Amino acid sequence: MKAAVFSDFDGTITLQDSNDYLTDNLGFGKEERLKVFSGVLDGNKPFRDGFKAMLDSVHEPFDSCIEQLLAHIKLDPGFVETAEWCAANDVPLVVISSGMKPIIEALIGKLVGTERAKELGIEVIANGVEVDEATGEWHIVYRDDTPHGHDKAQTIEQCKKRFAADKYFYCGDGVSDLTAARECDVLFAREGCDLAPYCDHHGIPYILFNNFTEIKDRIAKELS
Repeated sequence: MKAAVFSDFDGTITLQDSNDYLTDNLGFGKEERLKVFSGVLDGNKPFRDGFKAMLDSVHEPFDSCIEQLLAHIKLDPGFVETAEWCAANDVPLVVISSGMKPIIEALIGKLVGTERAKELGIEVIANGVEVDEATGEWHIVYRDDTPHGHDKAQTIEQCKKRFAADKYFYCGDGVSDLTAARECDVLFAREGCDLAPYCDHHGIPYILFNNFTEIKDRIAKELS
């Protein structure tokens, strides 16, 4: 296999982060969220704890949360084109997210199309959700016991064993991508978000992007 592409979902494949949207509009608000993110970036707070605090501040029923996200979250305009290119060139595309799989699948179902996503072979690896059907109350169910809740570095390592590709690409934007930043041959960081300055501070090479068309073109060039 010549290559595999791993990507964060919220704020990377989508233009808005669905978890930020829920927290800012239905939870304790943007100001408190930014304080949480600052602590994670500084290394003073585990991502797992900060993210759970964000989601626990949201008290809307889960179905209502999904309805609001479907109405407001938009897809990066170049993502489908990139997914089509990956499928046509036998390059696996795996979404590796610190978000929740039911929300991601609902958004992909609307923004890409459930059947189309299956045809393109888009795989989703993310956290789960436990919902109380009687009350609608819900909470995140993390994939692992690490301080990250979902250690993307571990997941990427597992995928590498499965794919055994010649080159690996990772696309991300923010604090949930910190463990993944060093794991691939080429890192794409969305311009204007938290991942790029983190990489600058720690000397991690990356390529800035504004949309997935740029990512597709660069991957095609790297593999030509």
